[in-house]
Amino acid sequence: MAPLQSQPESQQGNIYDDGVKVYTYDPQSNPPEFGHAMLKYFGFEKGYINLNHGSYGSLPNPVLAACNELTSHIEANPDRFLRLTFASQLEVVRSRVAELLKVHTDEIVVVPNASHGVNTVLRNFDWRKEDIIIGATTTYGAVTNTIQYLSDIHPHPTISTFHLEFPTTHEDILLRWRKHLNSLPAHLSPSSHPDPSTPSPSTLPKVVAVIDSIISNPGVLLPWREMVKICQEEGVWSVVDGAHSIGQEVGIDLGSLGVDFMVSNCHKWMYAKRGCAVLYVPKRNQRIIKSAIPTGWFYKSPSDPDAPNFVPQFTWTGTTDMVPYLSIGPALDFRKWIGGEEKINAYCHNLAVAGGKRLAEILGTSVMENDKGELTVNMVNVELPLPGVPFTPEVTMTLQTKLMYEWNCYAAHYLHNGRWWTRCSAQIWNQISDFDYLGSAFGVICKEVTEKYGKVVPN
Repeated sequence: MAPLQSQPESQQGNIYDDGVKVYTYDPQSNPPEFGHAMLKYFGFEKGYINLNHGSYGSLPNPVLAACNELTSHIEANPDRFLRLTFASQLEVVRSRVAELLKVHTDEIVVVPNASHGVNTVLRNFDWRKEDIIIGATTTYGAVTNTIQYLSDIHPHPTISTFHLEFPTTHEDILLRWRKHLNSLPAHLSPSSHPDPSTPSPSTLPKVVAVIDSIISNPGVLLPWREMVKICQEEGVWSVVDGAHSIGQEVGIDLGSLGVDFMVSNCHKWMYAKRGCAVLYVPKRNQRIIKSAIPTGWFYKSPSDPDAPNFVPQFTWTGTTDMVPYLSIGPALDFRKWIGGEEKINAYCHNLAVAGGKRLAEILGTSVMENDKGELTVNMVNVELPLPGVPFTPEVTMTLQTKLMYEWNCYAAHYLHNGRWWTRCSAQIWNQISDFDYLGSAFGVICKEVTEKYGKVVPN
């Protein structure tokens, strides 16, 4: 293993990164300013530069302490907790998330992660051969594989792929989105959602579109609200993969958007313990979700008058660690103390924009953005100087290894539209010097990788 590179003076002289951690806070006190002063509230090892919060989330120490206390409470009397008190505590969590998203409490359930939620929705549709599932070239890999699997098995619904290449504009995406829906052979008339649980020979084939709110790679914002509206107008079911939305997008009013289904991770941008996500299913569509995954004790057959028994089915699907689900409460409390959703996201967004610009200047490349600044929320995508370097597992592992073992920092990296990019997640513990350090790291690493793996690129 290569030795760690020495850090720039801005990092060596960081008085806040002294390794001391804080696990409690007084809700009546004033929190520290955002930036490196917040590092003491997170468990990162001293000197680690984390610009990859978007992948796995980062648990604040006070939330971790609450989780540990809850674990001890559960273990003191597991029967009492799991049989008598857990469900009511989970209802409180669901109500707080519902208030944040402006929907009814009984339209929100908790699931392990976004991929689990999308799978739950897609596997509950009664598919026919004539049906169509829409994904995109930028759809998250596990979700793409789910769509492929459903097409591979009987009755083999058709896959339709919407092509996305960035940078581009929201206007262009929306024009092409409507055109794509209109081109489908199973195109439906407006507001003509058939009931997928009771197909009939006269029922038109259904079209189900999986739409990212914020794409994983590239980490850019889609005009998903408008895409959902177009789905409504064209009679297409919308399944929104909002893995990166809650905690990163402010003012999501799901109740007014006409979304058919949405799932969002709470362990990413909302600071809950991983893995934890919320699944939104409006009451009008709960008949479609006939079973939680896995099917549990509270399943009701569609012929049962109490079906679909939506909320109870998801309250208990089998023995598991309930602590991540209940960590949503302490996470929301911590976010309120440090300033609330608007303050958090204003800081992260402004830092992402400024940091992306700085990183591009250091590397001599460009930011993945358009003239209107529509693509960047709290993740910014910057081109890496890796001309002619192929996308291979070996190259990816080399980048990961060098960033983490030689430089003790990390930001995601990927190939898109023929070029290598890094996706940097800006958070409340970051400041501009972190982007400077990442730029130094990538400057050295990209030169080494290009020399080893690059091909001659003609001028």
